[in-house]
Amino acid sequence: MITVLHNKCSQNDIGLLSFFLLFYTFSSLAFLRVYVTCGGSFGGGGPDASGSRCVQSNIVLLTQAFRKKFVIPDFQPFCAHIDELYHNAKKIPGGQVADYIPQLARFSPDLWAVSLCTVDGQRHTVGDTKVPFCLQSCVKPLKYAIAVHDHGTDYVHRFIGKEPSGLRFNKLFLNEDDKPHNPMVNAGAIVCTSLIKVRAHHTHTSVMDFMNKLAGNEYVGFSNATFQSERESGDRNFAIGYYLKEKKCFPEGTDMTSILDFYFQLCSIEVTCESASVMAATLANGGFCPITGERVLSPEAVRNTLSLMHSCGMYDFSGQFAFHVGLPAKSGVSGGILLVVPNVMGVMCWSPPLDKLGNSVRGIRFCTDLLSLCNFHNYDNLKHFAKKLDPRREGGDQRVKSVINLLFAAYTGDVSALRRFALSSMDMEQRDYDSRTALHVAAAEDRYTHTHTHTHTHTHTHIYAVHFGHHDVVTILQDYHPPPSPPQPPQTTEVAGNNLDGLL
Repeated sequence: MITVLHNKCSQNDIGLLSFFLLFYTFSSLAFLRVYVTCGGSFGGGGPDASGSRCVQSNIVLLTQAFRKKFVIPDFQPFCAHIDELYHNAKKIPGGQVADYIPQLARFSPDLWAVSLCTVDGQRHTVGDTKVPFCLQSCVKPLKYAIAVHDHGTDYVHRFIGKEPSGLRFNKLFLNEDDKPHNPMVNAGAIVCTSLIKVRAHHTHTSVMDFMNKLAGNEYVGFSNATFQSERESGDRNFAIGYYLKEKKCFPEGTDMTSILDFYFQLCSIEVTCESASVMAATLANGGFCPITGERVLSPEAVRNTLSLMHSCGMYDFSGQFAFHVGLPAKSGVSGGILLVVPNVMGVMCWSPPLDKLGNSVRGIRFCTDLLSLCNFHNYDNLKHFAKKLDPRREGGDQRVKSVINLLFAAYTGDVSALRRFALSSMDMEQRDYDSRTALHVAAAEDRYTHTHTHTHTHTHTHIYAVHFGHHDVVTILQDYHPPPSPPQPPQTTEVAGNNLDGLL
């Protein structure tokens, strides 16, 4: 149980909650380890049978936890680093809470939260992570993803470009084709909203349902007060809307005023740091929600969304962010930064004080510090730049110690130790510097019992057993696998020529 908690750390995971409820019908952690190690096959009735039913529905999760096969295997030390980065960023002064929307101005500048969710559903939160706030511009990549998911890339980009604008996000300016530069600026986001509403007939309710799926059915709400404030103070966006209408940027049949209302509604969708981190993790996981396992977005939509977040997602700081952090992200004037580490995790940072470019001061500091610590940057060289931490790899010292203990037990014929390692879910196929496993060592040392236990592992151990004259071991290996075929001599020129003639 402790192993699962330490490696998963999710209080909201539905699979875990059901497992924990059933787990308390029996209390043998040893049973869990044996069951998982044996691949989930116990017969009979009684408490073991009820335990079997409890574990079966979560066998993949439990196997990953006990064998430390999650995307971040040493999750607790990684969380300690996240906490340290959080507290370092918390000390950063400066910034100003956005005040052009009255509802945003009411947030305390002291609020600061970070939540992360990995593609395996590992969770960690620190700070004010349960305080609801509006997505604001952080909803733009999600709207674009929905549009591409519904209509495909080609149709969407008939109306919207793909290039950074080099201008403020709310400028009345189009590219040379009279299209918004990208969906991350206000003009592009308004057009993207029209594609969702007019073409796909989405309503506010259907988009909210979509957001709930992205968030794994965690908190997604709506702030009507913020919506009203947005509409009353949205003269700039109305000006952009009329400019887009004049340039015929909308699909045919678009009612511009209703589109702007819909745009303001989507900006006013509320989340918490925890639920938004699941949204980011769904993007990191190729469109599959890591909490529910449901496919929400197409791979095409996710790929395109992350590409545009990387190049255009951080307002006028996008180039600097891509240079220093090198990851897809989107910021909003409510103080949120939606950060995606593809195939690893999603992160939501939230702190209302903004810098002069409209990005969260603490959020920017946290992201840059995270990439200074971990090699998540797209262009970090994993082979030659070893100073950074790689959370995706299990601790090297621990692995070396594990391999030494395993191979020494095989060398000495300590079957009890080997059984203990197997029951503790150790990887019995670990290799040393010369690619030898415990089975290779056992075959070379004539360890009959150990070989009989692990004959499913490798066929190349025949060579070891034959070389050292251990005939009993050879017999066992041959019972499970035939010996490797001897290499065939090369064909002579004459035979090769005959074969070629036959083909011709």
